Amino acid sequence: MAEAAFRPIAALAQELAEGKATSRRLVEAALARIADAGGEGGRVFTKVHAQGALLAADASDRLRKEGVVPSPLAGLPVSIKDLFDIAGEVTTAGSKVLRDAAPATADAVAVARLRAAGAVVIGRSNMTEFAFSGIGINPHYGTPANPYDRGKRRIPGGSSSGAAVSVADGMAAFALGTDTGGSVRIPAALCGIAGFKPTRRRVPLVGAFPLSTTLDSVGPLAATVACCATVFQVLAGEPPRPLAAGEVPGLRLGVPKNHMLEDLDIEVAEAFDAAMQRLSRRGAVIVPLAVPEFDEAAKANRGGGISPPEAYAVHRKWIDREQEIDPRVLERILRGGSLLAADYIDLLATRNRLAGRFTRANYDIDVLVMPTVPRIAPPIEGLERNAET
Repeated sequence: MAEAAFRPIAALAQELAEGKATSRRLVEAALARIADAGGEGGRVFTKVHAQGALLAADASDRLRKEGVVPSPLAGLPVSIKDLFDIAGEVTTAGSKVLRDAAPATADAVAVARLRAAGAVVIGRSNMTEFAFSGIGINPHYGTPANPYDRGKRRIPGGSSSGAAVSVADGMAAFALGTDTGGSVRIPAALCGIAGFKPTRRRVPLVGAFPLSTTLDSVGPLAATVACCATVFQVLAGEPPRPLAAGEVPGLRLGVPKNHMLEDLDIEVAEAFDAAMQRLSRRGAVIVPLAVPEFDEAAKANRGGGISPPEAYAVHRKWIDREQEIDPRVLERILRGGSLLAADYIDLLATRNRLAGRFTRANYDIDVLVMPTVPRIAPPIEGLERNAET
C-alpha cells in the first residue's frame, strides 16, 4: 500500500481503545487526504460527506468514552461504492443517466450494517459506469489513478476503482464494494490491498444497484486479509471475531496448469513464483493440477457470459441514451441484447454443470492458488482512447 494508507483495522481499533487515537482525528486525516490538491480525491469520490463524517466521528468518540463500542469498525472511516443506496441521496452507479433518479429512501442493507457497527461513512467512491468493466475508467466522473507509479498514472482496476484507491491512498480505513466478475478482486490486486468476493448472498444485495442478478456479490476492500474478514463478518450480520492464522505446514495448494498461468507479465509471474516458493519453504505442498472446468468455463464465456444479458435486462429502459453512456460499457450491454434466450439458458446450465462437476471431482487440495490478474496496471492514457477496453 501507499505510505499514506491507514494501518490495519485491528491496530486502529487498539489505538482507539487505548486513547492513542480518536475517530475525529482519523476522519480528519482521511478528509485531508481527499482534499489534497495534488492527490486523487476528486476522482476517487463522487461525493464527500465531510460534515456528516465529522459529526459521526464525534458521536463515536462520545460513545466510546461511555463504554459503547459496537464493533472493531467503530469510529473508522469507510468509503461506499456509488451503487449502494444512502438515504436521501441519488445512487448514480457511476453514470450520467441516473443523475436525475429519485433519492433513496433508506440505506442499503450493507451500508446500514456498517453504520450499526459504528463505521463512519466518509463518502461515495467512484466506479466504472454500471460496474461493467475491470479497467476502472469512467469518462463522466474521472478515473482515479493507481497510487503506485504515480508519474505514469496507471489504471486502478474496476469496477470498484475508487474503493480500492481510497484504501490504498489513505482516504478510508476500508471500503464497501461489489464483485460480479472481479470488481473487488481486480482493483484490490492492482492497488496492492486485499479484497475478496464472498459466497453469493452471504451479504444482502438489497439497496445495491444490480449488474448481474446471478453473479453480483457484496465484498470488502481493506489493508489485509484479516481486515477484510472483520468487515465481512459485520456485512454478513455475524459477530466480529479475530481471524485465526492457518497452519502452513502440510497445507496443499493447488496450482492450475491451464490458461490461468499463461501469458503473464514477467513481474506477475515472478511474484507468483516467489510466493509459491516462500510457502513451500514454510512447509506447504504445491500441487500442480489440471482443472478442465476452468478451460470449459472460458470457452462458454467467449461471448461475454451471463452478465451481458442480465445487464441488458436492467439497462434496456435507457439504452437509447447512448450518447450519455461510456461506449465500452454500452458495447457490453448491447451484446446481451442480441443473445437468444435459449443461449442464456444454456449458459446458466453450463455454469451449474461445471460447478457441480468441480465439487464432485474432490481435488485433493486445501485451496486453489493463482494470480488475480495477468498484467501489471497499464497507463490510463492509452486505454481512455480505446473504446474496446
